[in-house]
Amino acid sequence: MNDLDLERPKILVVDDHPSSRMTAVALLSIEGYDVVEAESGPAALAQVLATNPDLILLDVMMPGMDGYEVCRRLKEDEHTRLTPVVFVTALDDRRARLRGIEAGGDDFLTKPFDQLELSARVKSLIRQKRLNEDLDHAEKVLFSIARAVESRDPNTGDHCERLVLRGKAFGEFLGLPRPQVRDLMWGGYLHDIGKVGIPDAVLLKQGKLTSDEWDIMQQHVLIGEKICQPLRTMRGVVPIIRHHHERWDGSGYPDGLVEAEIPHLAQIFQVIDIYDALTSERPYKKAFSPEEALKIIAEETSKGWRNPALVVKFTEFIRATEMQPTKSSEIQQADLSIWFQKCTKSTHKS
Repeated sequence: MNDLDLERPKILVVDDHPSSRMTAVALLSIEGYDVVEAESGPAALAQVLATNPDLILLDVMMPGMDGYEVCRRLKEDEHTRLTPVVFVTALDDRRARLRGIEAGGDDFLTKPFDQLELSARVKSLIRQKRLNEDLDHAEKVLFSIARAVESRDPNTGDHCERLVLRGKAFGEFLGLPRPQVRDLMWGGYLHDIGKVGIPDAVLLKQGKLTSDEWDIMQQHVLIGEKICQPLRTMRGVVPIIRHHHERWDGSGYPDGLVEAEIPHLAQIFQVIDIYDALTSERPYKKAFSPEEALKIIAEETSKGWRNPALVVKFTEFIRATEMQPTKSSEIQQADLSIWFQKCTKSTHKS
């Protein structure tokens, strides 16, 4: 037990048969675990709330609420989703295992128990659980830093919250896979986390930045990348953090990427970010209407700064979700097609 921690891991054994519970409790107690018991599905859920176990040995076949339903409820709860669930059953068939996987189970054991197998699997899953908890804690720390960064500038309001909500909606509008939608949402919070390393004299300056100050400000994307890069779960967010100030024609920073060289999620996020900035009131500007904001983005696209095809999609999205239609859909689509052709010609490279 020395390699698991000084604190004794706690295991919940759930089985409606007293003899089976006693066997599991005896084997686990010999291994040095702190063991608690439950004789039914509802009792198991109550024990989880009361004792917060590190692992659950869960019988499948129980009257009333079976093991599959218990597992589903635990995995849907934010507070218990990381708790490993090991299904214990006398059924050694493929269908039972598939149902367990669908319910969110982490492993399977077949009665009667093999002590060595039980010991090895329990030890491995508890170690994995604690690693996951460390990663989960690290993610929460990053989000806390990001919120602290946002609070340094009182002029941005709920900018990050709006980016998260609009990122989810636009990502789903584009039909992106769920992990990419999540990355867009996380990017809403974390895209400017690197500003934690920018001095207030630069970050909060009201007037125009000098050349040296602008060089300092541009470093925030590299600082943010370094902060988030060590976490594997941030792999899809890091390109958003580093590249959300690139431009389609290569005039952006930090790498001067051109067109498809810019990561796709960074392109998507950039349009959302710009739109929110345009439609939000700041001390130096009024809040533009959605139509005015789309017009400005269109003008920037004609200069070569944005992906024309993506901006067409974003315009469709905003008109469908945030604007009352002023024209028939056929006329709107015709306008978009004409505008897209103009933008494509404007940004064409020989």
